[in-house]
Amino acid sequence: MIPTIPEFDNTALRGKLQARIDGKTKPVGSLGRLEALAVQLGCILDSLDPQLVQPQLVVFAADHGLAAHGVSAYPSDVTWQMVENFLAGGAAVSVLARQHGLALSVVDAGVRHDFAPRAGLLQRKIAAGTADALDGPAMSAAQCAASIGAGRELLRELPGNVLLLGEMGIGNTSAASLLLARLAQQPIEACVGRGTGLDDAGLQRKLEVLRQVLARHPQAVEPLQALAAFGGFEIAMMTGAVLQAALERRVIVVDGFITASAVLVASRLQPHVLSRCVFAHRSDETGHGRMLQALGAQPLLDLSLRLGEGSGAALAWPLLESACRLLGEMASFDSAGVSQRTGADDEGVATR
Repeated sequence: MIPTIPEFDNTALRGKLQARIDGKTKPVGSLGRLEALAVQLGCILDSLDPQLVQPQLVVFAADHGLAAHGVSAYPSDVTWQMVENFLAGGAAVSVLARQHGLALSVVDAGVRHDFAPRAGLLQRKIAAGTADALDGPAMSAAQCAASIGAGRELLRELPGNVLLLGEMGIGNTSAASLLLARLAQQPIEACVGRGTGLDDAGLQRKLEVLRQVLARHPQAVEPLQALAAFGGFEIAMMTGAVLQAALERRVIVVDGFITASAVLVASRLQPHVLSRCVFAHRSDETGHGRMLQALGAQPLLDLSLRLGEGSGAALAWPLLESACRLLGEMASFDSAGVSQRTGADDEGVATR
């Protein structure tokens, strides 16, 4: 069920990519993190001239039993209503996908609603929402395994070499907070945020509920145990998609807090997943900074986003395109007939 993700054996390729970007008509390092991004993309795609082909933005949606305890400012019905909004083209991620030419698919991983079949909707429902994690595991071991397997199968059916992750599910910041607290051994108080906009009283209620959930599942310490206990059919399905994408050496563009929780689980199962991941942004959700730290990740953007849906991944997409174009299309000193740096004056300015 869990594939083995090998480490890249590309020391020589990395050196060639770095030399290529260093030889462009610019001071060495002057394009900052775009240069490191270009090298990373070349390593993932095993190419000196990486091309991003048929990028797939996939929004995984599911409901959470824990939402019944008021851990979100919105009712659970918003999950299915937003799925309809995605499919109708009216959500933020829908707009951004159109703007950037990204193929958008929405996955019903476990929404408490029956959708009419239509283009762009992938029906992979495991159940009509997870169980209440205060009563027992949110998912059975079999449901957890089925979700991961469905994510892997779904990814195999999609074209292209880039996966951009998105999600929707009322209550899923709670699941992500629980996964971060348990798998990264962080205090739950540092992992819990306002999610969809809880007020102070709501935030305290959410924190107390999550404390009780952690106490209810002290044995859930391994990645798959924690995933089943704390839940999220969409998180489990994303975990499977991430594992499969990493196996196929696709570029994985990670959106925000909830998508990063799937990557956290996947990386605890197969650490080399992380070499295939580009982290789009740092969100305003309280635990996301700690999540990124636990993953050793440096995000591309910091725009105070807290929407989810894959919106941050879509916003970061042009940076990946730019990194590849600069590597492939920008002239070198030799090809452009431009003199290279020969020294520096007293003010540190290059001379030619």
